[in-house]
Amino acid sequence: MVQFVHPAKDDITLEGVLAALADPMRLRILQNLLREEGCMSCCQAAPALDMAKSTLSHHFRILREAGLIRTAKRGVENRNTLRLDDVEERFPGLIMAIIKSAERAAA
Repeated sequence: MVQFVHPAKDDITLEGVLAALADPMRLRILQNLLREEGCMSCCQAAPALDMAKSTLSHHFRILREAGLIRTAKRGVENRNTLRLDDVEERFPGLIMAIIKSAERAAA
């Protein structure tokens, strides 16, 4: 069985969060999770329907190791939830500032 690594809240670093979100695909995954405000499978949160599963797994691992998401096995699915409260406590306003900036750049 796969054991997912999730850093403790105090181990979430600014560098790790910024590096994880520097990739446009990971930023889109985060935006998808924010829109749903809940728990999504990797396929539901995928930024592109045709993305290879290995690539998708890589992106979710980076987000998990940065402390941005929590992944739990539920049956045959991996369900992902945002750790927004943990990141907000460490870096207030950071995630929303990044999301708003990305939305402005896309418009």
